[in-house]
Amino acid sequence: MAEVQRHYRIGEFAKLVGLSTYTLRYYEDQGLVKSQRDENGVRYYTDEDIRWVGFILHLKGTGMRLNDLKRYVKLRAKGDATIPERRAMLQKTKDDAEADIAELQMHLQVLSRKIDWYDGKVDQTIADSESFHDYLQRFNDK
Repeated sequence: MAEVQRHYRIGEFAKLVGLSTYTLRYYEDQGLVKSQRDENGVRYYTDEDIRWVGFILHLKGTGMRLNDLKRYVKLRAKGDATIPERRAMLQKTKDDAEADIAELQMHLQVLSRKIDWYDGKVDQTIADSESFHDYLQRFNDK
């Protein structure tokens, strides 16, 4: 027996995917999402649309720009012949996200070292004369 596809009106769908109705309409205008219309012309979405919007939000969350998202959607609509190009886009997005993460981890490490330095100043395990720069050198020399 075939599974019955649920239909969601825009307000319910927006809540399910965690977006405003305004944002959904914007995504539609940009070609990222495509709603369907019932016999009365009322916009609706399906369970498949929930999964698609979830994926779009993952891509957006990695930092993929709107123009790249639109290009990805257009390529997807063309079918499997575009898989190599879509894969390359995803690989670049992944590489960029990993570089961003590495940079953020470096910044967090400096913040952690600064907090540790402050703690050492407060509990007097670091000499008053030791600058933060000198403190950092302890870790850079390893």
